[in-house]
Amino acid sequence: MNTKSTPPTANDTLSYEQAGVNYDLIDPLKVAAQRAAKATGAHLATHGFTEVEASRGESAYVVDVGPFYIASIVECLGSKALVADEMKALTGKSYYDGIAQDTIAMAINDLITVGATPLVVQAYWAAGGSDWFGDAQRAQALVAGWKRACDVCSVAWGGGETPALAGIVADGRIDLAASCTGLINPKERLSVGDKLGAGDAIVLLASSGIHANGLSLARKLVERLPNGYLTEVEPGLTYGEALLAPTVLYSPVTEALYKAGIIPNYCANITGHGWRKLLRHPAVHTYRIHTVPPVTPVLKFIQQHAKQDDFEAYGTLNMGAGFALFVKAEDAERTVAVAKAQGIDAWVAGSVEAGPKKLVIEPLNIEFGDDALQLR
Repeated sequence: MNTKSTPPTANDTLSYEQAGVNYDLIDPLKVAAQRAAKATGAHLATHGFTEVEASRGESAYVVDVGPFYIASIVECLGSKALVADEMKALTGKSYYDGIAQDTIAMAINDLITVGATPLVVQAYWAAGGSDWFGDAQRAQALVAGWKRACDVCSVAWGGGETPALAGIVADGRIDLAASCTGLINPKERLSVGDKLGAGDAIVLLASSGIHANGLSLARKLVERLPNGYLTEVEPGLTYGEALLAPTVLYSPVTEALYKAGIIPNYCANITGHGWRKLLRHPAVHTYRIHTVPPVTPVLKFIQQHAKQDDFEAYGTLNMGAGFALFVKAEDAERTVAVAKAQGIDAWVAGSVEAGPKKLVIEPLNIEFGDDALQLR
């Protein structure tokens, strides 16, 4: 099995680190911040509340306020807006309606992992100067896309902040982020992995493409392509257009699951770190994958042209699976049916087993060990 944590040795292989993102440098800061933040949880007692300690290190933070839990999250888009800007220059088309959905999806898809129903979204749109907001077509697309994504998720858009940060954000660019607050009500919907165990099924939900993770790698790859962003991934679909397919909003699935009487034992949003996110929970289990979803054309294209092997690709990108649900084995097929009824393809992809902490992707002969994901 390929268990090495280093990329292939070919000189022309393009890794995520070569594209400017090194999680070995970023993750230690995350761990240090979590440890400092943990000490502040005691302040909640002043207000008569307590934190759900098991939510620390998860994708959203949970507070017990008595009759229900409150969950919260803040997430940024990353560099996907740069692709939209380049494609606007090449095609004259604004893609900011989809960029808005990407930004909201980054927050909501994290929030729902703990069992929360999204309630309120706040916007943070920081531009490199006031001129950015003067492009009416782009600004209106951002607003329209933001509202539409809120409508899909039945969430209120509460407000936001639109600073002009010359000297901090590059001129002509924008930094997009969203925060989201949700309710876990009834409390039985809480999903922080305390019930995760051997015998559970792993259901994977389809992605629409690269989503909003791995864009640094995708943008770096443009340098190798004969026609840049206009290089065809498949007939009639350019690389730039394929990259800009909006991230799937998964909250309609988790809400429909609850209405169907299915409460996941755990969830993972497959974003940065790729399929290694399946190892997110600290408990010691073996996660065995027997069915690999089809890889979307743009991700196949990236893997091929970046000359990455499967180990590097699945450890970086979503490779066709954007969200994982860990459910009771008897609920697995119904979970797939509920997802498909919401228009999102799904597969019973594997199972949780007793054993050392590792992810085994059997069809690809890949294994990620306990040291593959250090987020706590």
